[in-house]
Amino acid sequence: MACVRHESVASPAFASSHLKAATLSADSLFEANTSLLKWQWLAGQSNPERRFDDAAVEGASSGADLVGYLNYIHPYRVQILGWREVHYLVHADEADSARRIRRVVGLEPPALVMADGAKPPDTLIEACEQARIPLFTTAEPAAFVIDVLRAYLSKLFANRTTLHGVFMDILGLGVLITGESGLGKSELGLELVSRGHGLVADDCVELLRVSQTAIEGHCPKLLQNLLEVRGIGILDIKTIFGETAVRRKLRLRLIVHLVRRDTQDQDFERLPTGYVRQDVLGVAIRKVLIPVEAGRNLAVLVEAAVRNTILQLRGIDTFKEFQDRQRVAMLENSDD
Repeated sequence: MACVRHESVASPAFASSHLKAATLSADSLFEANTSLLKWQWLAGQSNPERRFDDAAVEGASSGADLVGYLNYIHPYRVQILGWREVHYLVHADEADSARRIRRVVGLEPPALVMADGAKPPDTLIEACEQARIPLFTTAEPAAFVIDVLRAYLSKLFANRTTLHGVFMDILGLGVLITGESGLGKSELGLELVSRGHGLVADDCVELLRVSQTAIEGHCPKLLQNLLEVRGIGILDIKTIFGETAVRRKLRLRLIVHLVRRDTQDQDFERLPTGYVRQDVLGVAIRKVLIPVEAGRNLAVLVEAAVRNTILQLRGIDTFKEFQDRQRVAMLENSDD
């Protein structure tokens, strides 16, 4: 079985499994999702700056922890009420119904959302007005509302970092090319674009953890579609090569690290016997080291590394197959 070697990034933020602290007001949440959810602001307009509880955000492992169906044991999150939840609130005697609504308000949600086209009871509207809790209503299904808000909150509060390198779409795989300055990363990116691959970001790559196992990379708005090549200057890849030569964002699946032949790590293996992985925001990303020296066609080598990674992801391990062949050959020779 092939061994796996891990390399960690020094920043402690990379090891965190919690969401990063961020501020989000009820007004921003409403405006950002109005086009998808087609909702109305029914109560609590006097408190548009109501925000998520900081401790709840820092303690959440994903956006799924910050929104969900009405649940009394999960305070400080966006509570979604469909027709079943409304039925539970109103189908009781007056005193019991009032008690249930007080419990909902006591959860101190950043916002309440009435979904499924359900009509909120007047007592709930009054309670939200008094507690200054925003109450949104929408005809969209509750499950759809939860999916939209979880995706939005996961990206907004996701752990993120910035790395130096060239982020490319190579054969459908998100590949980050890294290495010390002056090794020709941007020139390599330009050659890969000319070979039909896509540019996501050059020099500054913004990465965010969108799920427990996925890192998504994109380019800062200021640098979108741009590639800097020494001696030529800044190139607009979209204008030169067309729309299909650039990508907006991509999932990071492989890191290709370029090293100088004379300064490469002492533990560099000519024939790697296992996988190398680098920790990025708590997610292990496959990594390949390629020595840089005169005469080597780096674009071809990177493409080969990507093709080999795709095979490995499909369970095809060429090195293991070679070991099996070698073992069979040794057994045959020993029999002779």
